[in-house]
Amino acid sequence: MIPLSPAVFPQESASAANVRCTVLPNGIKVLTEQMPHVRSVSAGIWVTAGSRCESAQHNGISHFIEHMVFKGTKNRSAEDIARQTDSLGGHLDAFTSKELVCFNAKMLDEHLEKSFDILSDLVLNPLFVEEDIEKEKGVILEELKMGLDEPENLVHDLFSSSFWEDHAVGRPIIGTKKTIQSFTREMILEYFGRYYTPNNLVISAAGNLTHDRFLGLVESKFGQLQPVDSASAPAAPKTRPALVLKNKRSLEQVHVCMGVPCNAVGDPRRFASYVLSTLLGGSMSSRLFQNIREKRGLAYSVFTEQMLYRDAGCFMVYAGTSLDSTKELIRLTLQEFRELREQPVSDEELRRAKDNMKGSFMLGLESTHSRMSHIARQHIYFGGHTTMDEILAAVENVTAAGVQELSNEFFQPERLALTILGNLNGFQLDRDSLGF
Repeated sequence: MIPLSPAVFPQESASAANVRCTVLPNGIKVLTEQMPHVRSVSAGIWVTAGSRCESAQHNGISHFIEHMVFKGTKNRSAEDIARQTDSLGGHLDAFTSKELVCFNAKMLDEHLEKSFDILSDLVLNPLFVEEDIEKEKGVILEELKMGLDEPENLVHDLFSSSFWEDHAVGRPIIGTKKTIQSFTREMILEYFGRYYTPNNLVISAAGNLTHDRFLGLVESKFGQLQPVDSASAPAAPKTRPALVLKNKRSLEQVHVCMGVPCNAVGDPRRFASYVLSTLLGGSMSSRLFQNIREKRGLAYSVFTEQMLYRDAGCFMVYAGTSLDSTKELIRLTLQEFRELREQPVSDEELRRAKDNMKGSFMLGLESTHSRMSHIARQHIYFGGHTTMDEILAAVENVTAAGVQELSNEFFQPERLALTILGNLNGFQLDRDSLGF
């Protein structure tokens, strides 16, 4: 859970012309961005308690609850939920992450009230019928099997479980076969009652709407919820620079994840970290893509990514390659780490990475759904709204020296964790070969 202090938010605030925030007396944050040039609205109900709030015994219960609310409420059966959403021409969805759960809907502006009635019903009135719980266990176990059959997903889970050993952020969001099968109605009701509370709720909307109209809808549905004391925040995870070799004989490729601890999501240097990720492996012109795929043909897929949480982060490289090319791919990646530490990036490369990032940010915020998500995440993690101009200015302020400073902080051999998954056929690697 991410505790959100009401003191962070004034009762009415606006840091951008069309973005407004109101805090209800019970602590629920209501955010809107008015986009009068569109005909759609996207709305989201955000629970700031994802899978990292779970104990080992409860691993997967947040994701299980996300599924179960669609199985029926006090007012609607599962079929009613589907039919009423379809009859409005809308789209209803949900997801669970390590720190958030989000239930969201997209609809024509004229159907906002009816769609929000359905969306709020899911969160406020789920039934959690025992028969449905048992059926859904089968569905989620099939989802688990599907993930285990996808090696890119599996190697990421293996990496996380060793990198953040014995911590909830290292455990899979979906849970395990054992935990999924253990869930009871009593466990679900207890967990739901503990975390689906006003202090953990942020409700956002973007599109052709007015703040006052949407605020009225939220107040009518959620205004009567009583505030409760916040649960204590989970402890920050500690990292472990493990070397893991996992054999899976059915695989044709070897899948490689290597990563180092990096900044948390709210770190002031995050934009330099984004630029570093972009120029190293975040685009077709990036160093890893050009040197590993284009020049040497060692991989089809190679890229960087960042797993960022409120109190921790991981900067990661992923690649899929052949067994014969695995050591060379690792050597070349470590060489790029070393060069970023020793040499500042050129003005031309820095400029290209910045322009790529700015384009990605702007293009990624063209839909009502992305705007709805953006304003919610901004308030959840940063306590307010950051305008696009402010984001672009922050990207522009990144310097070559700043990128090199982060590279020297991140890319330390003793901090490096590596997971390799594939038909390894006796493949061996030791930490002495991972120096750079």
